[in-house]
Amino acid sequence: MRNRLEADATAEVENWTLSVKRFGVRTCLAVFGVALVLSVQPAHASPTKTILVLGDSLSQGFGLPPSEAYPILLAKKLRAAGLNFQVTNASAAGGTTEGGLERLPAHLKRKIDIFIVELGINDAFRGVPVDQIQKNLQQIIDKVKARNPSLRVLIAGMQLPNYAADDYVSAFSKIFADLAERNKAALVPYLLQGVAGDPSMNLSDGIHPNAAGQKVLAETVWYVLEPVAREVASREKLESH
Repeated sequence: MRNRLEADATAEVENWTLSVKRFGVRTCLAVFGVALVLSVQPAHASPTKTILVLGDSLSQGFGLPPSEAYPILLAKKLRAAGLNFQVTNASAAGGTTEGGLERLPAHLKRKIDIFIVELGINDAFRGVPVDQIQKNLQQIIDKVKARNPSLRVLIAGMQLPNYAADDYVSAFSKIFADLAERNKAALVPYLLQGVAGDPSMNLSDGIHPNAAGQKVLAETVWYVLEPVAREVASREKLESH
């Protein structure tokens, strides 16, 4: 069963990567985006907690209304679960780890309780050395932790196709798990699981998830985020008593 799941994931990655090549790197790397904030506050709620999402076009919801991007769908799930969190989606199409470092300071002016980082794939398309990608991601995490020592980190992983014996592909695939272990972070092993390579889940470019695909991304992240959010919320209640 495990081998079959790995094979399915590999096929998804390969199909998605071929779509990226057809779409063109120049278009894929076009950078734009604004932070979208959605506050979800149930009745008789405890003080609002904050979640910051720093990502690229996958998290921004490229080609879709901002409300259909998975970070905002997560905000709705949090509300439905009775968890009082404000979600800020600070993702930008074409975002890279270097760009994330540059954009980050503007979002460190207020407390962050959970930090979701989804960056790195555009670096890989540019051929940025894996060591540099990992270094940049670690610096991003360190900067957020420096201002918010008790926050929880969730890392959204990505993959490159492994149909060739390529050291870069192999090294890139290990970045996210290594960072999660080093930082005691929660990990989504592959953000595009069940979406990559499926025409029914993507826009016509074959790269970016459509509304249905974003819903799958939300479920994938929610599976990891929910227990983290509940832990953070419970910690607040204990501290207030």
